[in-house]
Amino acid sequence: MPKYKLIVIGAGPGGYVAAIRAAQLGMKVALVEKGPTLGGTCSNVGCIPSKAMLDSSELYHLAKEKFAGHGINVPDLSLDLAQMRKRKDEVVSTTVAGIDYLIKKNKIDRFEGLGSFVDPHTVKVTGAKAETLTADNIIIATGSETTVLPIVPIDGKRITTSTEALNLPEVPKHLIVIGGGFIGLELGSVYARLGAKVTVVEFMDSIVPSLDHDLGKALQRSLRALNFTFKLSTKVTGAEVKGDSVVVSAEDKKGKALEIEGDYVLVSVGRRPYTDGLALEAAGVQADERGRIPINEKLQTTVPHIYAIGDVVAGSMLAHKAEEEGVAAVERIDGQQPSLNHNTIPGVVYTWPEVAAVGQTEKQLKEAGRQYKVGNFPFKASGRARAAGETEGFVKVLADAESDEILGVHMIGPRCSDMIGEAVVAMEYRASAEDIGRIIHAHPTFSEAFKEAALMATEDRALHM
Repeated sequence: MPKYKLIVIGAGPGGYVAAIRAAQLGMKVALVEKGPTLGGTCSNVGCIPSKAMLDSSELYHLAKEKFAGHGINVPDLSLDLAQMRKRKDEVVSTTVAGIDYLIKKNKIDRFEGLGSFVDPHTVKVTGAKAETLTADNIIIATGSETTVLPIVPIDGKRITTSTEALNLPEVPKHLIVIGGGFIGLELGSVYARLGAKVTVVEFMDSIVPSLDHDLGKALQRSLRALNFTFKLSTKVTGAEVKGDSVVVSAEDKKGKALEIEGDYVLVSVGRRPYTDGLALEAAGVQADERGRIPINEKLQTTVPHIYAIGDVVAGSMLAHKAEEEGVAAVERIDGQQPSLNHNTIPGVVYTWPEVAAVGQTEKQLKEAGRQYKVGNFPFKASGRARAAGETEGFVKVLADAESDEILGVHMIGPRCSDMIGEAVVAMEYRASAEDIGRIIHAHPTFSEAFKEAALMATEDRALHM
């Protein structure tokens, strides 16, 4: 029976990064993954392929709608959806091959099959070849899976999850998205840019409800211009495939029944922790009522040498959260004392305009009774944004009313997925809004909007508005 310092169950972003960091620290590591490729949902059917489709569809949309304004004429523009999907698949293949290379480079033993506990130190791998492994420490990094609605039967053809939606055989005439969160809006954007009408049905009273309310309102306005329609405060009650159409039944907040007919439906109402087949009870670990594995601040489960990270524990289900938790868990095993600030984990919606946020929202600050200041700067006042023709959106900075410490940064606009990094650094080092306002930013750049918003929060003195 092979003996390891660490077994990692699950090879998504959290798992494979944890394995690499452990190998860097000199540990003998086994990585167990039930699928044939590494990288988990994110690399195979999530983050990476969706971003490839988002970039391709945005280029098509720009060529169709905006190139002429730049003096670029494309009279014979056409869409090759098959080639777009092929490019997406090539991006995925390159990505997972790169992860495979890193595992081999770091001399990590890889086992393909379903990992399950035999006892607190032993893991059985059931695959083409059965293996039994033992280790001093184990990290559970099994990720999550799509939450299904029993009243909406998924057939993978007309009614899909995000996985099948990446490979639709045609651009929908009318795509109905059930759920107004990150994934549904991103994939809805892909097909809206390619010509589809998109209707979003959301149970809550706003889209992306976990983000600052102003971001949701602004994104909704932007997406309406892309042929999105929104049915908020609306509960789905069923869906039925009728030939080449799907009829979604729903009720509005007043209980009034309505029907929405389209040709494809994307069910995107969230994800749930995936622990199927782990046999947690054999290790003495229990999941909570929502399927999550409880952990302490050191990422340990109730069994101290067994750790859990990523989507399978509480918190946001983000690849970069899982990665950092994986690194932190491994460094704990190594005897280090790493810090991990969950308040500075950024969230991004890769629509266009992009949406990005870190820290506290206004709602959270109000509920906590904390006094704060607001600085808001619109991209329409940015020279770089005007030059690029990308003037939608704004940057909002929330700072403590007395100390001026930045408490939250919320952005919607061009390249916000990259710009949010500066805000994360600022909050990690507990910078004040004045600190950011006094830092020299290159001109003209999109990031100047962050500086200007910080100046507004500090002294209400943005220089360019």
